Amino acid sequence: MSDPRPATHTIAITNQKGGVGKTTTAINLGTALAALGHRVLVIDLDPQGNASTGLGIPVAGREYTAYDLLFGEDPGALRTSGTMVPNLRVIPATPDLSSADVDMVADQRRLHKMQQALSSDRAEVRDQEFILIDCPPSLNMLTINALVAAHSVLVPLQCEFFALEGLSQLMRTVQTVRASSNPGLKIQGIVLTMYDRRNNLSGQVAADVRDNLGTLVYDTVIPRNVRLSEAPSHAVPALIYDRTSAGSLAYQRLAGELLARMGRTRQVEPA
Repeated sequence: MSDPRPATHTIAITNQKGGVGKTTTAINLGTALAALGHRVLVIDLDPQGNASTGLGIPVAGREYTAYDLLFGEDPGALRTSGTMVPNLRVIPATPDLSSADVDMVADQRRLHKMQQALSSDRAEVRDQEFILIDCPPSLNMLTINALVAAHSVLVPLQCEFFALEGLSQLMRTVQTVRASSNPGLKIQGIVLTMYDRRNNLSGQVAADVRDNLGTLVYDTVIPRNVRLSEAPSHAVPALIYDRTSAGSLAYQRLAGELLARMGRTRQVEPA
């Protein structure tokens, strides 16, 4: 009898620029998908561990981490931690990940460690509908590992003057990964973040990005929103902190748009 569950889809959420809403997107998109009944795993691949904190995982509670996933002595181990959000699990990060580039130097399979760790042969992977990898804000070995392991790439792009700066480098990196290690890698889309409707520059940047990138850009725009900024200090996703805030509603729309683009708009029971 065939398995009725959809195949696991892994999305690398990345932008080598910091402060663009990457971790905020990982946390709240994951929460929004989980709230719709989809099983989601967030892998925190940033040594700062902000996604882990934002999902309520204290540093003292991070027993099995993304470092263990990549470098653990037991290659068969893959343990996830529950969160306050039903259907949403996490593999947290610690500063140990800061040494990943050095630790991978002598490993001939260094580009494929995440891909191997997320093998579809593993029940822990098959149990998830979505795996969201929150990448560090640089194109280092951790980010390359995420791109090699992922099915698609989601790029948060802030509505500020230098929005397109560096994006071309990321696109070239995606093309290189396609050519060398992961021919099926796709651009899931570009998500405009930190949009301020009171600022003419935000509107101009958004228009320029859409002119340049066309349908790659999601219709949903994430606004600059106080609740999105406050939620991490309370160690909860914004959708729990204030689910009716403009930022929370935007991420709910983004989840719906992502599902529609992927053709996964089947009816599920909300958590």
